[in-house]
Amino acid sequence: MGWLAGFLAVSALCGVLAAGLVIPGVAAAGASVSGSISFFNSLPSDFAVETPSLSTKVLTSDGRPIATFYTENRVKVPLDQMSPFIRDAIVSIEDNRFYEHSGVDLRGIMRALAHNLTSNDGRQGASTLTQQYVSNVLNEAKLSQDNGDAMFLSAQKDLGDKLREMKLAVELEKRYTKDQILEGYLNIVFFNRDAYGIEAAARHFYSTSAKDLTLPQAALLAGLVNSPSYYDPVAHPEASLGRRNQVLDSMLRLGKITPAEHDAAAATGVGLSVTPGKQGCAAADMAPYFCDYISHLILNNPAYGVDAASRQAKLYRGGLTITTTLDSRLQAAAQTQVDATAGANPDKWGASLVSIQPGTGKILAMAQNTVFLPEDGKFDTQLNFNVDARDANGNDLNGAGGFQPGSTMKPFTFAEWLNEGKSPTAVVDASRRSYPVGFRWRDSCGRVLGGYSTPQRIAGLGADDDLQNNDPGYYRPMPINYGLYNSINTATFAAAAQLDFCGIQKMVNAAGLHSGLDNAPINMHQLGNLLGAIGVSPLNLITGFATFANDGRYCAPIAILEVRDAAGKKLPAQTSDCRNTIKPEVARGVNAVLQDVLKRGSGVYINPKVQSRFPVAAKTGTSNTNGSTWVVGYTTGLATASYFGDTLEGQKRPGRNITINGKFYKAIDGYMLAGPQWANYMMDAAGLYPAAVFPAPPDSKPKPPSASPRPSR
Repeated sequence: MGWLAGFLAVSALCGVLAAGLVIPGVAAAGASVSGSISFFNSLPSDFAVETPSLSTKVLTSDGRPIATFYTENRVKVPLDQMSPFIRDAIVSIEDNRFYEHSGVDLRGIMRALAHNLTSNDGRQGASTLTQQYVSNVLNEAKLSQDNGDAMFLSAQKDLGDKLREMKLAVELEKRYTKDQILEGYLNIVFFNRDAYGIEAAARHFYSTSAKDLTLPQAALLAGLVNSPSYYDPVAHPEASLGRRNQVLDSMLRLGKITPAEHDAAAATGVGLSVTPGKQGCAAADMAPYFCDYISHLILNNPAYGVDAASRQAKLYRGGLTITTTLDSRLQAAAQTQVDATAGANPDKWGASLVSIQPGTGKILAMAQNTVFLPEDGKFDTQLNFNVDARDANGNDLNGAGGFQPGSTMKPFTFAEWLNEGKSPTAVVDASRRSYPVGFRWRDSCGRVLGGYSTPQRIAGLGADDDLQNNDPGYYRPMPINYGLYNSINTATFAAAAQLDFCGIQKMVNAAGLHSGLDNAPINMHQLGNLLGAIGVSPLNLITGFATFANDGRYCAPIAILEVRDAAGKKLPAQTSDCRNTIKPEVARGVNAVLQDVLKRGSGVYINPKVQSRFPVAAKTGTSNTNGSTWVVGYTTGLATASYFGDTLEGQKRPGRNITINGKFYKAIDGYMLAGPQWANYMMDAAGLYPAAVFPAPPDSKPKPPSASPRPSR
């Protein structure tokens, strides 16, 4: 008698539906049925069909994929971009009367009831595609609100839930066409934890697109939605094939395919070509650290949401298309070079390259010799060597916090020398090594701190030892430009002794330099900072040097060219932020001297082919412990910072008595590892951004006779 009770219950339900849907205004005989009709009519009939969670893609400026962010891996596609096979297959197996009913299929309900009561050949469901779509939309709304625990699975629905679902399905059919509902369903339905919607499923299981699905592929995926775990073709290929063939049988019976097509498709195997889902920067196709930088630019920007949670939702659910400034050609060249310099060194020495375009601030390449996640034989870290600790002015510490720039800070003192109207060839006394605490520096806005005086150090008066050069033969009077391109410490201090430290401070600020740890201005009243004692990130340092390359016009670095939402609407992105900060004649004077670094100065041993290919200026740099080494150089079209050194926490290791790629170094210097890395990269990359001849400074004079070149800091 159980089957009879079930039959009567469902018959009553069908009566309620018929009355509620067809003649809701007519009173029914019997209080029970009348109450059910009233209940049905009182159910809500409207709900918002929001765009489901979509994947965000991050692209290079030339359209190459960098990475994908998602909570649910879904790519929305229109119905006409789906294979006809998948449209026919899903309708044939899930709801073959889809184009005939009005959202609820009473005939289907009765057929399913009769089958379930009289057959042991599995249970049949009676939910139409429209009802399934309603259920998916309701559950997706809960997921988007991080309320997944409130989702309703089919087995958990009571009669009231089913009635509500039916009512909404009927109303939905009044608002949308059948094709719109089918499109929505195929874009929202779950196939696999890495594949939501048909486009993601096609890519995941067959490495193809929804529009190119073949008949057997489409039939398999259509069969999968009934039970994605049980019919998983990877885990259960036999069950998957059996279900696929049921779909093919239904398509044949309904006249969607010919017998020949059916037989040919049924004779094929699973034929998978799985492309696993790749989510986030750890799985980026390229530039994982640049990807991480981009993610924080979005997550820290109120333009993408009023709070952190809404910005997170925008990035991981919003279906954004983020086009960045990265040039895939330069990125490939940069990655090749840092890997060649120190890709798998067991002592975990770091190497990095970052390039920007003078005149726009666009970041064109950002690479380092590490991997994002642990990997055998690799140096792994999630710290980005190239950016500030607070990389996007947010709260997350994702950058290494910079490294001591050493002698790459010297051009800024020289720039102030020129700014105060002094000759670039004036002779300074580089023989002086003692600048004791209390030395009478010029400082119109503060007080110079620190000193270099061995007796004062011994006496405990807060001084360091007498000032040292890298080589003993340069404690003598010399032209200031000669002191710069040979990187003579005592020449820089001799110049500073004639300058207003307030002017040096303004020059460093004009180039945008700041501490890599907290973004605070570099205090140039602290003597050690003349020689680069405060850590600066490679991106910040090269932005400062690009100001010289750009005739004294500073451009803040930018990384995002365009952001569009899932509907194609433009969202706020970044635009070039440039301003005149250094006099053009000062920038030109600096460029003139820095071109000599590679020709006759501290970088002469790097690679002579570089300066023969295009006009280029550069500066070497090495910290006192040799733990941080640099070459920072540029053409008018491309500016690049190259770094090699200690990137571990605290950065306390001296760069001495180390072996890199089988070569022993008693002490590393800027020209040794960072130098070839920079030069080899520029040889590959600089030609892609044509360089002009640097404009000559107004007081250009013949250069002094060449001195014996010597590498220095």
